[in-house]
Amino acid sequence: MPARRPMPPMRRTFRPRPLLAALVLLGALICPPAGNAAPAPVPPPLLLAETDSGQVDPADYWVSEKLDGVRALWDGRQLYFRSGRPVRAPDWFVRGLPAGQALDGELWLGRGRFDALSGIVRRQQPVDAEWRQVRFMVFELPGAAGDFSARLHALRVVVASSGVGWLGAVEQYRVADRAALRAKLAEVLRAGGEGLMLHRADAPYLSGRNPALLKVKPWLDAEATVIGHEAGRGRHRGRLGALRVESADGRRFRIGTGFSDAERESPPPIGSTITYRYRELNRNGLPRFASYWRVRQEF
Repeated sequence: MPARRPMPPMRRTFRPRPLLAALVLLGALICPPAGNAAPAPVPPPLLLAETDSGQVDPADYWVSEKLDGVRALWDGRQLYFRSGRPVRAPDWFVRGLPAGQALDGELWLGRGRFDALSGIVRRQQPVDAEWRQVRFMVFELPGAAGDFSARLHALRVVVASSGVGWLGAVEQYRVADRAALRAKLAEVLRAGGEGLMLHRADAPYLSGRNPALLKVKPWLDAEATVIGHEAGRGRHRGRLGALRVESADGRRFRIGTGFSDAERESPPPIGSTITYRYRELNRNGLPRFASYWRVRQEF
């Protein structure tokens, strides 16, 4: 009997499989282990944007409008929020999505309609008439081969062949330089949009926060926890004047602008997490011109 040839040493090559990981995690949600309580949802590993530093060459990127919607992942069978929780969409909405093809995108109503959208998608019992207004605007094919330019071409083919009116591809285009990017940003802001996204054209599919995806906005945003309410004065007497908040790194400051009259009458409760906008950080690391935006929505 001839001697067995020794097995060659195993080469350890790191090849990320974000879609496989996402499907495994989502499968655990679909078929939870036996027991009285289902496990807490685990967020699927999606690509998250960093903030544009103003130094990159936008000619290396595809550019799109930053939609103020709700992030959603279609795994080919079910629709999920970024948190991993299932979206309670009507059956007809889900049946129209391409079977076996993962899609990453935003549930969207239109510019400036995030609050209305949030109310629609959070309902445990979906209302058909409301969902008829919602579109699933996709911008990525999770786990697909090739660079982003190749995936974008494939994504457009998937959407066009679906024949579904509520499934759309986010418009992507190229610009020549920073001046053209600034002009496009100004155009989007005038129309009521909130900013732009830059997706590096030669990037493979990635997950986690990565500079391959950048957001371009006229302001920055961050989150903080409400730790107190300050009474208003003058025309705001008897209602909220400002929020006292604490950032994740323990810095405390106040936010006194950006509230509607209704929000001053019924302010975000102590302990809630809010999102605020600001221009820059001062020398002490505190936000300058901080303005309230909204309570963080848990989907």
